Order: sequence, then C-alpha cells, then structure tokens
Amino acid sequence: MTDYQLLATCASGVEGLVGDELRDLGYEVQVENGRVRYQGGEKDIAQTNLWLRIADRVKIIVGEFEAKDFDSLFDQTKALAWDRFIPLDGAFPVSGKSQKSKLHSVPDVQRIVNKAIASKLQEVYHKRGRMPETGAKYPIEVALNKDQVLLTLDTTGDSLFKRGYRTGKGPAPLKENLAAALIKLTTWFPDKPFVDPTCGSGTLPIEAALIGHNIAPGFNRSFLCENWPSMPQELWEKVRLEADQAANYDIDLDIAGYDIDHRMVEIAQENAMEAGLYHSISFKQMQVADFTTDKKFGIMISNPPYGERLGDKEKANQLYREMGQAFRPHETWSKYIITSDLDFEDYYGEKATKKRKLYNGAIRTDYFQFWGKRTEDD
Repeated sequence: MTDYQLLATCASGVEGLVGDELRDLGYEVQVENGRVRYQGGEKDIAQTNLWLRIADRVKIIVGEFEAKDFDSLFDQTKALAWDRFIPLDGAFPVSGKSQKSKLHSVPDVQRIVNKAIASKLQEVYHKRGRMPETGAKYPIEVALNKDQVLLTLDTTGDSLFKRGYRTGKGPAPLKENLAAALIKLTTWFPDKPFVDPTCGSGTLPIEAALIGHNIAPGFNRSFLCENWPSMPQELWEKVRLEADQAANYDIDLDIAGYDIDHRMVEIAQENAMEAGLYHSISFKQMQVADFTTDKKFGIMISNPPYGERLGDKEKANQLYREMGQAFRPHETWSKYIITSDLDFEDYYGEKATKKRKLYNGAIRTDYFQFWGKRTEDD
C-alpha cells in the first residue's frame, strides 16, 4: 500500500462536517478553508470516495511550493514524481486557478504545468515527442494562492454530490451533499420522525434515508480512479462489499416528504426507487399550510423556493408566513429552514434559535434553526 497526502474538498462553511466524517472513518485530519487534509493509500481513496457524504472530491496532493515566475513553476513541477501517478499512456488534462499571485494568467500557468509534466514523463519513460495520452485520465489541478502552488490529482471524476439516483429534478434542485450537510447540522437520529414539507425531487428525505440505513452515498456510482491500474477491481469489490455489510437495511425509518406539486412528488418517488429506498420514505402531495402531525420530537428540514432562485419574492414571502402558522403549534419539533432571504424570520413570525451561513451553489444563504421544546418525557 502506498501512502498519499489526500484532500477532501468541499463547499465553504461545511469543512468541519467533512472533518467529522473523516474522523468517524478513522482518519486524523487537518481542517482548512474549503478542504480537509488526511493521509491514506489506495484503499483509503476508494473508501472515502464511497463514504463521504458532504465533500465534493477526493484529491491526491502531488506537490506544494512557492513560485513567483514561470521558470520556477516549470522547474519545481518537473521535479515532482509524476511517474508515481501517471503511466506511459495516461492522459493528464490540466485545469487551473490563481488568486492574489504574480502568476495570474491561468491559461499560461496551465500550459507551463502541462509542459513540465510531459517533460518529466518523457524523460522517465524514454519517450520522444508527445506523450500518447490514450489511456486512463488523470486530471491535474494547479491552484495558486498568494504565490503558493498546490498541485493535485483528482480521483473522483463527477463530483461526489452525484450519487446516481436522481432521475429527475425540479427547477432549483438541492445538491445531494448540501442536503446531507443540512441533515448533519440537526439533532436527527434514525429513531426520530423526519419531514421535508417542501421536498421537490426528494433529495433531503432520500439523503436522510441513506444516513438512517447507513448506506454509503457512493455505493451505486463509479469513480474516475476505478480506471487506474493502481486501483484494481478487486480493491473496489472489497470496499463495496464492506459497505454493503455495514448497511442496516432492516431498520424502520419514519421519513416523509411533501410537496404542493404532484409532478414533483412523482419525481421524488422515482428518485427514491432508483436509490433503492422507495419503501423507506412516504411521499405525498400536500401544501405547507395543511401540515399537521400528532408525532412528537420530530425534525423538519425545508429548502423552500426563495426569490433569488425562482424569481418570485412575494410568493416566497407568503410561503414563509404559511410555514410559521403551520409549524409553530408543533412545539416539540425542531425546524431547520435554508433560504437566502435574510428577512425570513419577519415573515415566519419567530426568531431563530440559531443561524448558520451556508452556500447553496453560488447563493449565500442562512440556515435558520428553531429548536423544539424539551419535556420530562423526552
């Protein structure tokens, strides 16, 4: 087994949650802005791709150094052991980004890095002319920040939020990894009722069911590094078998999703079926104003339509009023609502117990948390 320096990248604001996920999987971590560092070998790369619910990607750190000119960038990039990662026929497309650095031209930075990698591989493999690049893909990213260069190799391919179960979606879908983060920020456990009153295509209830059954979120998808010779099929079969054995398919979950649009309810049901969770979630057409329940101590999470996403602010504000009127009577329930409208509490009619800043894609949002009352029976 080879040990690598690894990165789990993620959206701003959820780094601590990704760090917790990795610790739960047994890793020592270093949490940074937008990413978490840890160490591991080929099996760890497979395992974390399979199990991380909130991260975006798993990357290998190839090198880190300071570079203020292109000669330095070329020489230090070439000095790295690229042949440790990329075989003779490997394709190595280079993407890049730069901020607050002397080398600010991203296309030039990408070109220099690509040239340096090709030069190193030509020397190692005694290859004249261009490298063939006809084999598996090894995507490289060069990121400059204040003249510090970070060169990474992506192992994931399509972002980890793409679980593979979404056959249909609504006009403003919630990414699966953000949905998982929203759930992890609550006090929900699988023995409690869970409701999403504005479920759309069902992402929040489906992610809750995956968590409740302890199903690896990447179980039904493939990853780019599965095509690498260093990551043999037997390795993937082993980690998938271990994940299957870790799942608890017998636990009874009380998870429901409601939406005013019957078409979205049908899409949510199809997505749940694709995820193998059709019988774990109850979906039903219902408007927010009609919500009621006799159950106690449940968890409610909502990603309601808000003006910035769907272009109708007045309708969104009216929905917030209805939410407050329908939800407030259920005093033992904890309610969690994500929206970009900073005036949400005014329309909802209650001050949140706590707020947390999060990003839904490029949209800055607040996660309004209304904690339920405790009783002696709780």
